[in-house]
This record gives sequence, structure tokens and C-alpha cells, in this order.
Amino acid sequence: MKFMGYRRADGKAGIRNHVLILPAVVCANRVARGIADMVSGAVWVEHQNGCTQLGADLELSRRVLVAHGAHPNVFGVVVVGLGCETLRAQAVAEEIRAACPGKPVKLVIIQDEGGSVKATTAGAIAAREMLGQASREVKVEIDAAELILGTECGGSDACSGISANPALGKASDLLIEDGGTVILAETTELIGAEHIVAARAVSPAVAERCYEVIARCEKQATDMGVDMRGGQPTPGNIEGGLSSIEEKSLGCVYKAGTKPLQDVIDYAMPVTKRGLVWMDTPGQDIEQLTGMVAGGCQIVVFTTGRGTCCGSPIVPTIKVATNSELFRHMNDNIDLDAGPIVAGAATVDQIGQVIYDEMLAVASGKLCKAEILGFNDFAIHRIGPTM
Repeated sequence: MKFMGYRRADGKAGIRNHVLILPAVVCANRVARGIADMVSGAVWVEHQNGCTQLGADLELSRRVLVAHGAHPNVFGVVVVGLGCETLRAQAVAEEIRAACPGKPVKLVIIQDEGGSVKATTAGAIAAREMLGQASREVKVEIDAAELILGTECGGSDACSGISANPALGKASDLLIEDGGTVILAETTELIGAEHIVAARAVSPAVAERCYEVIARCEKQATDMGVDMRGGQPTPGNIEGGLSSIEEKSLGCVYKAGTKPLQDVIDYAMPVTKRGLVWMDTPGQDIEQLTGMVAGGCQIVVFTTGRGTCCGSPIVPTIKVATNSELFRHMNDNIDLDAGPIVAGAATVDQIGQVIYDEMLAVASGKLCKAEILGFNDFAIHRIGPTM
């Protein structure tokens, strides 16, 4: 299968052509948003990181920000810093340039520019020029094998493991059969189903990693006095009819389809193997979404039984309802309906094909509802305290 996308100078395939305004630190959020507000068509992110972080926590923030700037869905990036932060904007910009030679990268330091007004103006001038360049980019035909799909489920209900998740699993299989890659994530929502995924690992080492990430996740919870097993910590999931994290997990794992597990990687690390890959992420939707995008996915399919609105600033996020009542009730936000599976009007394979066809259409330029409504959710997982 093919789609129409953008061939980047580093050889990677993008499905969007964004100019990204990227603050390196929380103190630069307002200026970054001001630049995007001045330049129609630019996108921006906001976050709480970048200052007084230490060690691995600081490194994780740096990696996520650099990966978003270097992402193939991004044509060019304006990196905004305050000037005195721990996570240096200069270093972020330089790493993006090194990762993507030829990508337009502009650095704006608020203190050097003489304040927020001047910095906003400088950033807007740079973004305007980049958008002019981006508008001249020509799409080319690209093989579906170059797509990396991020899979996500949130606000689940009793239908999640019956309709939308199995259908997404079918779409995942179709992409892998075409040579592409699928990210399975949400480690907390695989507790109790880790043996199912591990049984599909391509090697004993990969299988062992499945158990390692689950054990690490549970230890983090028990260190805070919480036992994850046998309970359901999310009120919405309880109201949706899920009694325990294990029941949630058994539905969640269906998103992975049936193909062998090729690799298990840490949060926001780059995906380097084709096929099915497990990324160790939190279950929190936005942190997971941000991690998968940092890993390189160009498109996300997000299943929900309770409803969700979120979307990435640079990656299309397709929503699939598990039931038709939700699809009608939150039609402003939901793209596809897997409810006919529950009603017996369609099979899992049929809806799976619908999802895959929609993925290719969105990859070629069709806007999903999260994009149309301007959702640009972004959150970096924190693994250390602010000092």
C-alpha cells in the first residue's frame, strides 16, 4: 500500500509539514505560543520542564524535545529559550540540526533578544519564512512500510476489548504485513497480560524485557504504597464496566494484533526495528502520546469507550469509539465507530480494514478531528524531582 507524504533530507518519511515552535523551558511557553499566534499555520507545544532538573530526568526532557524538533512530520522548528535554564535551548537546537541536516532550525533566546516582545517578533519572522519554504514542498508517493503507528486506548469501557481494540489490532497486523511498524505502549495497562505479549517475543531476551518493565512499573507503585493488581485505579474505567487492571489489560493487549514482538524499548527512545514494538510508557494518555511521537511514530490511532479529545501537536491522532452511542454523543471528536461489531453488524476484520484505510487517507493529508479542532496536547514523563 502507498500514501502521499514528504520525503525529508535525512531520508525519513513525514505525513505532515509542520513548522514547530518549541520552548526549551517552561519559562518560554508564553513566547512560543505568542509566535504561533502571530503566524497562522505554525504549531507549538507547552510543557513544565527544562529548569532545575537533574540527571536522567533532565536527559529525558532533552531527548523528547529534540525528537519532536527532528520529527519527520516537522519541516522546520523555532527553538525558544529564556537564557538561564538548565536545559539549554542552544543545545536542543544544535542537536536537531545534527540529527536532520538541512532542516530549518532557528534559535530565539528571550534574554538575548531583549525581552518577550522582541523575542516573539524574532520568532515570528523566522516562522513566517519557514512556512513560506514549507509551502513549496511537494508530496511524493511513499510505501506504507515507512509508517510507524502509535496505538493508544483511554477512557476504556467493557466494549474496548470486544470492538475497537481488536479492530485496531487487525489494522496493526495489516500495516505490519505491508512492512510497517506498530508501537504498543501503556505498560500499566498491560499488567496481568504481560505473559501474552512475552509469548510472542522473537527471542528470550525480548520476552525477559516484557517481565522487567512490568516489574519496574509495579515497584514504582508499591514504593508509594499502592498495589496495582486486583484493582482498578481509574474511576472512568470502573464506570465503563472494567473491574480490575487485569481486565483492562486483557482488552488493551488486543491493539497489538497477532504479529511477533520484535523489541521492547524505554520511554521516548527511537524505534529502530520494524514490526511490533513495545514502548515502556505510563498509562497517562498525554505522556504516552508524547513518548510514542518522540519514538518516531507519524500517526496515532486512539480507541476510547468513554470519550477523549486529545491530540498531538505534530502527529494526527485518529479516535475510534468502542460503541455507537459514544460515536454519536461525542461526534465532534471521534473519527470512526467500532460499535457495529458489538451490534453484530460488522466483523472485527471489516472494522480493522476501515481503520487501516483511514490511516492511509490521513497519512496522505486527510485531517482527523483532533487536528481540525487544534488539540496540541504535550506532556513529558517525569522520573525525578524538580530541585
